[in-house]
Amino acid sequence: MTPEAVTALMGEGIKLTLVVGAPMLLVGLVVGLAISVFSAVTQIQEMTLTFVPKIVAVFLALLFTLPWMIEKLTTYTINLFTSIPMLVR
Repeated sequence: MTPEAVTALMGEGIKLTLVVGAPMLLVGLVVGLAISVFSAVTQIQEMTLTFVPKIVAVFLALLFTLPWMIEKLTTYTINLFTSIPMLVR
């Protein structure tokens, strides 16, 4: 296995990790910003106000994107396993 092949596999794995994790991170970011603005406007400084909506929003994003995530991860794993004979040479 050449260093270029290892670098390509690692790069693809890191890209896949970023793509698969992005929907939950973006939803958490948007909900967190919206709640921060709401909290600043109303001057409500309740700590649970920030956590509960973010947890619910991230869970819903995970629920909606889970089939897509599983398809992406399965495709990557199948491609990785089918490329093993070419990488061992």
